[in-house]
Amino acid sequence: MTDEERAAAQAATEQRMREALAEVQKQFDAEPPRGAVYDCTIEEIMLPMSDGVRLYTLVYKPVGPASFPVLIQRSCYPMQMELYKIYGRELTRRGYGYVVQICRGTGASEGEWEPNVNERRDGIDTLQWLNDQPWAESIGYFGASYLALTGWAIADALPPKVKGMMLTVYGTDRFKSAYEKGLFRHDVLTGWAMMNAGRPVEADYLESCRYRPHAQVDSALWGGRLEWYQDWIHATHRTDAYWQQGWWKQLAEIPARTTVPIYIVEAWYDHHFGSAINTYAALSEQAKAHSWLDIGCWNHMSAPCIEWGEQKHLENGDVHRVLEWFDLLLRQNRLPEPRVRTYVMREDAWQTLPAWPPAVDEVQKLYLNAGQTLSAAPGTPGESCGFCYDPQNPCPSHGAESVLTTITEAGSLKQAEPGSRPDVLSFISEPLAQPLPICGAIRVHLRAATDGEDTAFTAKLMEVFPDGSAYNIRGSITTIAADLPQGQAYTPGPPVDLCVDMWDMVWTVQPGSRLRLDVSSSDFPQYAVHSNYAGVWSEQPRTRTAQQTVFLDEGSYVELPLKR
Repeated sequence: MTDEERAAAQAATEQRMREALAEVQKQFDAEPPRGAVYDCTIEEIMLPMSDGVRLYTLVYKPVGPASFPVLIQRSCYPMQMELYKIYGRELTRRGYGYVVQICRGTGASEGEWEPNVNERRDGIDTLQWLNDQPWAESIGYFGASYLALTGWAIADALPPKVKGMMLTVYGTDRFKSAYEKGLFRHDVLTGWAMMNAGRPVEADYLESCRYRPHAQVDSALWGGRLEWYQDWIHATHRTDAYWQQGWWKQLAEIPARTTVPIYIVEAWYDHHFGSAINTYAALSEQAKAHSWLDIGCWNHMSAPCIEWGEQKHLENGDVHRVLEWFDLLLRQNRLPEPRVRTYVMREDAWQTLPAWPPAVDEVQKLYLNAGQTLSAAPGTPGESCGFCYDPQNPCPSHGAESVLTTITEAGSLKQAEPGSRPDVLSFISEPLAQPLPICGAIRVHLRAATDGEDTAFTAKLMEVFPDGSAYNIRGSITTIAADLPQGQAYTPGPPVDLCVDMWDMVWTVQPGSRLRLDVSSSDFPQYAVHSNYAGVWSEQPRTRTAQQTVFLDEGSYVELPLKR
């Protein structure tokens, strides 16, 4: 990156931050105090942890009351301090105390920065300190992304004054946020590692993602080995010891031991969506009986992310939710009734459901047929179609659910015309006569083969509007190795039955529209590019082209969950 490019990137980042600050202030202005308005005091302290390391902690208190409800966050992003100051000023105006602590080894906090693993100990120490303060009448914990991780890290070990938490765009199933069928989510974790390596990393991001063997990228391009990144890129199976012991196992088990109400806020196009939905499902019955789940239409940064229509009921700001939730818990001292709300795509409306996942009324199958059509009838046995997949020329991610570094590609975006790439097969249905209310997890089953040792297949479902423009609904990826029994090798040539598992979605396809399914073998940098060789993806030093075949019989179909 040149100095000019670096300066332009920095200016763009600063502009986005100014816009984000203005948006949060706007949200607070739309929710004026309902009672007395308070001045505040501000105190900066270096709070000692149990091992003696001191963490920078900023404390806001409303002037007047001897005790008051307190909201707390713990963050590894000291560059966002201006945002936290807005929360401090506005919450104290409304009679709340506010505490924000900067995580170990970041900003002004002492100690060594190691992502994730110190947050439980430091969080427990900090919450106990706050619980012991006479001015803290009751406590609520909130945060988004890593700030939600710092909450989940202690959700099962809270002192008695903590009455509930609001945790946004994060989940405790870290494996789900790292891998899909053996392929690494580069745009989430490679990008994050480069930004949070503990030292400046100026290497080109896409070059880093393409580097082979990828296991050497940190030493070759990032200035030295990152042991925690090496762990991520080598533990490709959920059953690997890395995920089944230590911190990540402990984190995954926390929801089942949590007893306080949790407000989980997620987004259809957030890269932590799959993990967060698994986390909600894992909540203890005691917690779930008083918890809320909202799923909206925005990306990880709460920004709108569709290109096909105006959204008048997006509700993508957290300020209203923070005030509503903690007013109920801390001011009214009430346990919430359970609630699940989802934004319905293509209806610009929210619906309330009795539970998540919802009961499905019908599962509809659409089969991949000759002539590259989608039909209710299975195709003819023996018919097939195919393409050549070259890992050196992967399909670019556009309209994605699991991206962060290239977040402008997240969302439901206009897709290329069928035939725009020779390595993409498009299957299209007839126009729909009635609305098609998709609600749940879409799956694409493929009977497929390759001439390589192993390979990947992608699937992307989209709605084609009457004017011919197509917008993605959901997409995902699988590999032959992941869909075979673990340890079983693939023999090149014969067909195997694969399943592309997509994340949940609530989307009503409109009458007059068509469904289109694109099948290919890459989606980069959302996922690591498959080399067409067998083995751990990060250890592959080379690639080869592969001839892919999709069989058009009863083994290749789209499975749609419908709620009438």
